Amino acid sequence: MKVVAFSGSARKGGNTSLLLRRVLDVLEAEGVETELVELAGSRAEGCTVCLKCREARDRRCHGRRDIINTCIEKMDAADGIIIGSPVYFADVTPETKALIDRAGYVSRANRGMLARKAGAAVVAVRRAGAMHALDSIGHFFGITEMVTVGSSYWNVGIGGPSGAVADDDEGMATMETLGRNMAWLLRQTAHAR
Repeated sequence: MKVVAFSGSARKGGNTSLLLRRVLDVLEAEGVETELVELAGSRAEGCTVCLKCREARDRRCHGRRDIINTCIEKMDAADGIIIGSPVYFADVTPETKALIDRAGYVSRANRGMLARKAGAAVVAVRRAGAMHALDSIGHFFGITEMVTVGSSYWNVGIGGPSGAVADDDEGMATMETLGRNMAWLLRQTAHAR
């Protein structure tokens, strides 16, 4: 079993990555292989809706040449996917939006590509907008037929400056519960896919 987590933050090692790392640490302790992919420093361009993915049906985006195809390949190979983003003006970052739009089009062009995989959204927020950002990522899981994993509260960590989210005890505990819940779901569905 493998879970890949994507951080859509513009900062490597920032609050979003700290939250994702906490979830991944729990998954690893539960015997699940993990990988963290940080989009920071990489080009991640938005979807052009060229629809070439529908023509080719080869599990790739043909509209752009950047990190997104590598991310799509990792999603395709994984049993679970976590997408994390900080909140930018009450929503996800442009990098996160590029990832979910383009992976969404490719997944829908290749029916069932992500179906029944476990998915979870994680959001780092300074003050407000977390629910909208969570919903934006959650829509991706729903439309690609994934099974959404929840926790004991919303999958949110609060902290402004880089690293401050580590002081959000409730947020970190929520990430730990999310990791345990995802590991449980993966074990329950391991033979069903």
